[in-house]
Parts: sequence; structure tokens; C-alpha cells
Amino acid sequence: MIFDTDVLIWVLRGNEKAAALVQEDGARAVSIVSSMELLQGARNKGEMTVIRKFLAGFEPIPLSAEISYRALLYVEQHTLKTSLSAIDALIAATAVEWQQVLCSGNIKHYRQIDGLDLATFRP
Repeated sequence: MIFDTDVLIWVLRGNEKAAALVQEDGARAVSIVSSMELLQGARNKGEMTVIRKFLAGFEPIPLSAEISYRALLYVEQHTLKTSLSAIDALIAATAVEWQQVLCSGNIKHYRQIDGLDLATFRP
């Protein structure tokens, strides 16, 4: 399963439900885009170290030409209707290309994307 950035933030904030969900998944993965979002949110070197250690427990999925192209199509198809961001398009495209479930609490960002298998997280 690929975890969206919001779920990872819940874990880092100490949400037990999010932590249990992540812990239960033996094949947990994260888009490199989510890794960048988390690191960008660090307020100091200590937080950055904590985030890096946390991310070491996930398979990082890099961007590829296929993911980038699919994300571009999603932006073209959905941005005017739903304000789909480039970041969310890249995360969704990663899940579709890798044929993985995307676990997110922000279902509204993704529900319009055909072929995306979503798992809803509620804190």
C-alpha cells in the first residue's frame, strides 16, 4: 500500500490509529513526492532527522516517465473541475502505475481519478 502524505503526518503527530494502520501493512510504500513534502515541512534539523528515520521504514517509489506523463494527464483532466494539484496528481499516478492501493484521508483529492484504488483513512 502507498500512504499519502496526510496519513504519514498523522503518524508523525502521534495518532495511534494511523500508526497502527501503517504498522500492519507489511509492504508499505511512499511516493518520493510525499517524502519531499514531509521533509519540506521540517522546522529544524532534528525534525528532518526524525522524518528521515521514519521514512526508512517505507519503500520509496521514485518518479518515472510513465508516472510523470500519467500525472500530466490527470492535471489536464481534473484541475479545472476539482483543483487537483500537481503533487496529488503525481501521488495518484504513482499508485496507479505501481498498481497499489493509495491510503489517504483526503479522498476528495483523488476520487475522480479512474483506475485509482483508494483506501480511506479517518483519524
